[in-house]
Amino acid sequence: MDLTSPKTIKEILAKHGAKPSKGLGQNFLIDKKVLEKIISAAELKPADVVLEVGPGIGTLTQELAKNSNEVIAIEKDKTMCKILAETMENYKNIEIINADILKILALEHYLKIKKLKIKNYKVVANLPYYITSPVIRKFLESENSPEFMVLMLQKEVAQRICAKPPKMSLLSVSVQFYAEPKIISYVSKNCFWPSPKVDSAIIKISPKRISTLEIRNSKFFTVVKAGFSQPRKQLAGNLSKSLKLNREETNKWLAKNKISPTQRAETLSVQDWCNLARSL
Repeated sequence: MDLTSPKTIKEILAKHGAKPSKGLGQNFLIDKKVLEKIISAAELKPADVVLEVGPGIGTLTQELAKNSNEVIAIEKDKTMCKILAETMENYKNIEIINADILKILALEHYLKIKKLKIKNYKVVANLPYYITSPVIRKFLESENSPEFMVLMLQKEVAQRICAKPPKMSLLSVSVQFYAEPKIISYVSKNCFWPSPKVDSAIIKISPKRISTLEIRNSKFFTVVKAGFSQPRKQLAGNLSKSLKLNREETNKWLAKNKISPTQRAETLSVQDWCNLARSL
């Protein structure tokens, strides 16, 4: 069954009385070359456990199953879970979980039953755009983060994640604190049915090994959020106001870290933020 064929997709959906949900960001991949790029970036091995978010009808799922030991597919839409059970019936290494990934309780329950720890797994997904940031954050902040994530994201979001000074944002700093992001390829909106309004990008996010104790004891995010509280305003004013420091203290603190009080948050690197957090 060719799950990249719009005709096949429409027939499958019609059989179940279903339509692509805009609210759940359901746009189905119809380009085999893009599918190959995702699988190549995932560097799958026969022993791998792969977690897929939002598998839909199983276009990516079947390729993951062919190239790994086990696929845990988490799908919020009950109808899509029924469709997935049918399209993937010939694959015995797929576990379908009907759950909201943002709540992730079903995943934890599943892993306890299987007596597994979330270790040595990969996340590969064509993510619905509306859950991109919270999903990435959840996995990166997990005690057992994935080996890496290969995600299909909105092009603009992928570029923001991979940005460098002077185009940093709270999102790029947050992701780059935990991981090294890299854009693998850009993907035209015409590679999906129905076609979304914007182009996409395949991005690979490889977590750094940061201990949870280091994160817990760090003032990093307190400082970063203060700095970006009003992104278009000067850094000294944001930090002084949000952290309740007088202006003289703030200027000295910035000078100690070779940062001008007139700079904006978007011009600082992740290392600059780390230095500020350590010296606060």
